[in-house]
Amino acid sequence: MLLWDETLFKNGEVLELDYVPEYFAHRDSQMQALKFSLKPAMRGMRPVNCLVKGPPGTGKTTAVLKVFSEMKEHAGNVVFVKVNCQMDSTRFAVVSRIYEKLVNIKPPTSGIAFRKLFDKVIKQLVDSNKILVVALDDINYLFHEGHADEIMYSLLRAHEQYPGVKIAVIAIISDVGISHHFDPRVGSVFLPEEVEFLRYDANEIRDIVTNRIQHAFYQDVVPDEVCERVVEYVDLTGDLRVGIDLLRRSGLNAERRASRKISLEDVEKAYEASRLIYLCRSIRSLAEHEKTLLGLIAKENNMQAGELYKSFHEITGLGYTRFYEIIGKMSDSQLLDADFSGKGMRGRTRVIKPRYEPQDILKCLEQ
Repeated sequence: MLLWDETLFKNGEVLELDYVPEYFAHRDSQMQALKFSLKPAMRGMRPVNCLVKGPPGTGKTTAVLKVFSEMKEHAGNVVFVKVNCQMDSTRFAVVSRIYEKLVNIKPPTSGIAFRKLFDKVIKQLVDSNKILVVALDDINYLFHEGHADEIMYSLLRAHEQYPGVKIAVIAIISDVGISHHFDPRVGSVFLPEEVEFLRYDANEIRDIVTNRIQHAFYQDVVPDEVCERVVEYVDLTGDLRVGIDLLRRSGLNAERRASRKISLEDVEKAYEASRLIYLCRSIRSLAEHEKTLLGLIAKENNMQAGELYKSFHEITGLGYTRFYEIIGKMSDSQLLDADFSGKGMRGRTRVIKPRYEPQDILKCLEQ
C-alpha cells in the first residue's frame, strides 16, 4: 500500500502538456530544416520564413521551441517570440504579445490602435538593432475571420514601410483536414520553407512514452503491459499529447487507490478524459456565444439551420449574419457539419449536426 505522504511520481512536470523535453527524438530532419532557415539571423540577415505543418500532437511546437532555445545562446541580436493563436486570436492580440516580449510590459487592452502599437514594436526593433522571429502557433485559429492574412501582411511587409527592420514568421498549422490558403498579397512575400511533421509510428511512440515513464515515475511503477496500452491509444489517436496526459491521469488514479503500481484499469479509466484533450482544447478557445451555439447543437444533435438560429437568437440576441459566421468557423474547425439536406426551397435547407459525440461536447463545455 502507498502511504499517504508517498507518491508514484519522481518528476510529474515531465507529464505536463507544455513541458519541453530534453529528449526529443525522431524529428532530426525537421529540426535541421528549422535551424537552416533561421541561420541567416546569426549573420544579421533576415531569416527564411517557415510553414510548419502536420497533425495535432506530432511535435511541431516542441521542435520550434527547442530550436529557439538552442539559438538564443548564440544569437543575442535575435528576439524569439511564440504566440499561441488559440488564445491570442486577433491581429491586435498577436502584436500585444510581441510588444510584451520586447519591452517586458503588457500594453493596454483598450484605448490604443493597432497601428500605434505596431509602430512601437517596429521602433523598438530598429532602435535596439534586433531581428524578430515570430512563431504563430496554431495559426488555424486566425484564418476564419481574416486575422491570419492581416497579421502576416503587417509583419512580412513591415520592411517596405520601415527600412531596416527584419522580421521572419514561422507559421505552425495543424492539419485537421481543412486546407488553409493565404491571400496572394501574403503569399508573394511569405515564400516559406515547408517543414512537415508526419504521425509518429508505433516504435517511435513506444520510445517516447518509455522515456517519459523513466523520467516521470519511480522504478517499477509502470508495468510493461500498461506502457503498451498507452502506446496503443496514442497510435489510435495519432496524438502524443493523449499518451502524456494518459500517463499523468493513470498515475493519479493509482495513487487514489493507494497502489504502488499503475494497472490497466487505471489506464482505461483515465482514457475517458485523455481522449478528449484536443476537443476540449478547441472548445476552450471559443467565445461564450460560440460555446452557447455549440451547446445547442450538441443537445439537439440534428437541427435545421432555421430552427437552430431561432433558439440561438433568443438566448444571445445576435443576428443571422453572425450566426452563419460562427457556423462556418466551427465547421472549419471540424466541430460540426453543416450539410444541405436537399429539402426546402431549391434544396438549400441546411442540417447542422456535431462531428463528435454530443455527450463528449457537453462534457468539455462543462470544464
